[in-house]
Amino acid sequence: MRLIRRLDDFPSELQGGALTIGNFDGVHQGHRHIIGELCAMADRAGGPAVVFTFDPHPAFLLRPREAPPPLTWIDRKAELLSELGVDVVLACPTTEELLGLSWQDFFDRVIRGSIGAAAIVEGSNFRFGCNREGDVDLLAGRCADAGMDFRKVEVIRQESETVSSSRIRELIKQGDVSTAGRLLTQPYRIRGLVVHGAARGAKLGFPTANLNGIDTLVPAVGVYAGIARIGGRPHGAAIHVGPNPTFGEGASKVEVHVLDLDESLYGQLVEADFLRKLRDIQHFASAGELKQQLHDDISAARTTWREWAVSHG
Repeated sequence: MRLIRRLDDFPSELQGGALTIGNFDGVHQGHRHIIGELCAMADRAGGPAVVFTFDPHPAFLLRPREAPPPLTWIDRKAELLSELGVDVVLACPTTEELLGLSWQDFFDRVIRGSIGAAAIVEGSNFRFGCNREGDVDLLAGRCADAGMDFRKVEVIRQESETVSSSRIRELIKQGDVSTAGRLLTQPYRIRGLVVHGAARGAKLGFPTANLNGIDTLVPAVGVYAGIARIGGRPHGAAIHVGPNPTFGEGASKVEVHVLDLDESLYGQLVEADFLRKLRDIQHFASAGELKQQLHDDISAARTTWREWAVSHG
């Protein structure tokens, strides 16, 4: 899979394939359906399966106060799309000039010009061009005029609700990472640089990696079972999100206890997958009570990790 970060860098040898355009935040089951159609169309066209996405989300320029916190960073998004069969991800920098193009100019300059697409697939609620004036019907008509194959894909629904990045975002905000994980194509993941903390976990016998610089949505306050990925290697983990009321700490933190790992992680980039929520944050009367609860949390996290490892080979 090739990740291209500028429209001007799109090479001519990748033209003539199938294209889909969107934010693809989180890369969920609805996106999987679109990508499946994209890959089939690319095979028929004899060219690559290309995803055009924006970096960052257009709302960060148009409505910065209303911009949704991202579910994925660009490299992670490209990795997830690659796993679904995408050949090329064009992560185009979001600029006022790009967003100011009319839907007709976007079609002529970007879709047909720079990318040279031979086929397009989009979801039924797709909008594009300045002020979102273009829709799938206008796009289908323009594709017909240009002799391009076009496919409209209906949105996926689960339990009468549309599978969408917005719905997944709300689930994560509520701490329901297990449901969010079923709607995504992989467990929800964040990343952060390990920095020094108060070292209280280590004093209790449960050292934690304190993650800093997290650039995606952080799940709701709570304790979770998950996976820590260090240098690409997965390890079972218990993840604490929020303050530590037992010690009078009000600042919210993300702390990862990596199961069966005895090494310093300071300065390393750690990625953390959230598998399920174990409990809410609570105040304990003593450090001893907290220590017993941590034993229980780690036991539950270990069981979850083993079940996940077995189910995923």
